[in-house]
Amino acid sequence: MRYVNLGILAHVDAGKTSLTERLLFTTGVISRMGSVDAGNTQTDSLELERQRGITIKAAVVSFVLDDLTVNLIDTPGHPDFIAEVERVLSVLDGAVLVISAVEGVQPQTRVLMRALQRLRIPTLIFINKIDRGGAQPVVRLIELLAERDEALLAEYITDESALSWECLHKKLATQTRQALVHPIFFGSAITGAGVDSLITGITTLLPTDDGNTHSLTRGMVFKIERGAAGEKLAYVRMFGGTLRVREQVPFGRGKTGRITAISLFERGSATRSATVAAGQIGKIAGLAEVQIGDTIGTQQHADERHFFAPPTLETLIVPRRPAERTALHAALTQLAEQDPLINLRRDELRQELFVSLYGEVQKEVLQETLRNEYNLEVTFHETTVICVERPVGSGSALELLGKAANPFLATVGLRVEVGPPNSGVNFRLDDELSAIPIYIYKSGELFAQAMEETVQETLRQGLYGWQVTDCMVTLTHSGYTSPASTARDFRLLTPLVLMAALHEAETVVCEPIHRFQLELPADSLGPLLAALARLRAVPQSPLPRGASYEIEGLIPAAQVHALQQQLPGLSH
Repeated sequence: MRYVNLGILAHVDAGKTSLTERLLFTTGVISRMGSVDAGNTQTDSLELERQRGITIKAAVVSFVLDDLTVNLIDTPGHPDFIAEVERVLSVLDGAVLVISAVEGVQPQTRVLMRALQRLRIPTLIFINKIDRGGAQPVVRLIELLAERDEALLAEYITDESALSWECLHKKLATQTRQALVHPIFFGSAITGAGVDSLITGITTLLPTDDGNTHSLTRGMVFKIERGAAGEKLAYVRMFGGTLRVREQVPFGRGKTGRITAISLFERGSATRSATVAAGQIGKIAGLAEVQIGDTIGTQQHADERHFFAPPTLETLIVPRRPAERTALHAALTQLAEQDPLINLRRDELRQELFVSLYGEVQKEVLQETLRNEYNLEVTFHETTVICVERPVGSGSALELLGKAANPFLATVGLRVEVGPPNSGVNFRLDDELSAIPIYIYKSGELFAQAMEETVQETLRQGLYGWQVTDCMVTLTHSGYTSPASTARDFRLLTPLVLMAALHEAETVVCEPIHRFQLELPADSLGPLLAALARLRAVPQSPLPRGASYEIEGLIPAAQVHALQQQLPGLSH
């Protein structure tokens, strides 16, 4: 059996979930098509999805085409839930990008296509809603393929009529699998027009996984959810080997666990199975500490790159009933397992809870989820932009064991310096090994590990209350008294020394900046430039494009919503 793990992506309301429903109906998985408006589609199973008519969580279904099993992952189209799309991209063999023939290429369409191209994911494009008024189809083929194939170009120039459809289709499949070209299909998810051609494209143009069960066992977790009994369930795409029920497996960073149950996505919804093998997607129970992004089986360095911009908004969330503060923290901790980018943060001094967001719709969904699933009523304070702090210089501090000002049985000296861009917080030991007691190295790892963990936790709030990043922290001095000193002494002393060093280094608060691209009528240029200036945007020189202009530039994240509100009026 061959497998293809296929993502369905689109701008919201382009018809992505309807196309998923049509594919399931056409391949015999379901006997009747559901409707997004009626709230009875296969992949929008959450009550909130059915109420709102949008996809919130990625969902997996499957169907079989001859000897090919297609694991189809339906993803959210709303930009507030782009994090769900990001987690799916790393497990795909190919993708179908859905575009509405009426609305055309929309902002989210561009964002998704850029990510697919950066990752070189083979992609088919389905122009949906051709049955609607205003649809505008376009075609192309031989010239495009010849641009990337010198042999084909020579044949084309010599005798175009000698090129057979079989030859062109073979070249098309090769270049599609290399993500050099993206075949376009036209149709309608509602009527079914063009869907058979799309299915043929899926089976003949995209790369497949042949299910090599003899290779090293390796899978990747791309989704976490909780079962009916509250147990953690991990969605795993298998890249090699086989996982079995009751097997003890390594996962994440040095963790192990025993698989207690496996559900397999084949021929429709998930069914119980004893194994999940290469090419397949399964749900695994039993790994209580597993996290999104973990590899299971053979370990390799995790790719922690982000394909989309991280959330730039943050809000304070409080329970309406003060006694439920602990319950709210527990609920948000579970939700953060499913969506790590909400970045649950607690101010230990004020005992306040903060979550990161992409937008107001995500906030509304979070509020309804807490109400419906956890029976918690919450309110949100005003949404603010997430800033970060970066050190601007170097600073050092030292507290010596035995000095009157130091009540702890430890010596800690730290130096804070500017780190490389996008490097986060890095902790290291000074090159002068003589300054570090040998115990730190031999039995060592205890004290050094305690200090590193404390450094990471302390720098979640810098001098101005924002997380510190792009920072190098060096342990310059360390001392203890045996056997009285414990890791607790180092954990309690490290924050005091670290903040003193950070004060000497000083930090600057940096706000997030977005890149924008605008296309607008020529007569809107003057008013738009004035509006951009008021919003602290930095545009590049406008480029004429016929009767319109194209402008790219930078704008503070705090001003993006205001720009979006003004654009319809400015551009007519």
